[in-house]
Amino acid sequence: MAGLRGALIGCGFFAVNQMHAWRDIEGASIVAICDRDPERLRIVGDQFGVARRYADAAAMFAAEKLDFVDIATTVGSHRPLVEMAAENRVPVICQKPFAPTLADAKAMVKACTDAGVPLMVHENFRWQSPIQAVRAVLDSGEIGTPFFGRISFRSGYDVFSGQPYLATGKRFIIEDLGIHILDIARFLLGDVTSLTARTTRINPKIAGEDVATMLMDHAGGATSVVDCSYATRLATEPFPETLVELDGSDGTIRLAQGYQLTVTGKNGTTVKDVSPRLLPWASRPWHNIQESVLAIQRHWVDSLVSGKEPATSGADNLRTFALVEAAYAGAESRAPVQIDDLLK
Repeated sequence: MAGLRGALIGCGFFAVNQMHAWRDIEGASIVAICDRDPERLRIVGDQFGVARRYADAAAMFAAEKLDFVDIATTVGSHRPLVEMAAENRVPVICQKPFAPTLADAKAMVKACTDAGVPLMVHENFRWQSPIQAVRAVLDSGEIGTPFFGRISFRSGYDVFSGQPYLATGKRFIIEDLGIHILDIARFLLGDVTSLTARTTRINPKIAGEDVATMLMDHAGGATSVVDCSYATRLATEPFPETLVELDGSDGTIRLAQGYQLTVTGKNGTTVKDVSPRLLPWASRPWHNIQESVLAIQRHWVDSLVSGKEPATSGADNLRTFALVEAAYAGAESRAPVQIDDLLK
């Protein structure tokens, strides 16, 4: 099979991880990059040996023959770029947050569906190897039918030093981080029917919320709590680990700090280290996320080659995005929000 020819739009902070991952994946390569900032374009182009560089996405689509495009820009530009890719019949990966609003997200999914173009959201947290290990235990039936879950991300890590724009938006932790943790809840326990949320801001120097707690009812009958904080100081900083507790009819799963997975089920108790690999280009503590970038991009290539819909397709991600909208609406109203009402 000839290698898939891809392009990257957006050469910022996180896109470097994506470029490293593309270099590691057989069957695909980035042949062109695009960014309005000439310095970022130069840095990434030189680092990864990409000679074809563009300041304008439309010019790139016109000049290049592409099998896919990876959009790694900020959220305000996602819809026009996704729709441009659809118009050019180019399959597209879009970074999260997928869109500024659920209406925009629905329009983006429709544009790609109408064009017959695959669309995947770069929702990589569920692809972290510790989370995949939890899913594998669930699939084995070892703890029976899950009825309760807690998916937690609590940290005091300074995320603003690397991404200062995060301190300026009226929406912060749910939109930037909580979306990942909500998606993990869906991945492990299934779709959500209703959500209740509470938020607060502890750090006076930021504009948005930095603490959020969400209670969810899942269609399969389970209840889950998703809690996120960037205002929690601990003796050992857990960033960027997601901790998981699942209770089932026949046992429990605990993914604890330090990537320790404890399963108590039909066959007794086992304790396993499910630490992610430290890839050659990765660095601690980011290596968990960096490994998941490689995993999701490999999944995208496999999906394109096989013709199957990716696990985090645009259509699937609407159900995660709806949870973000429900969380903000529920925090404001202090009342439960029905998810299907948002998806109509």
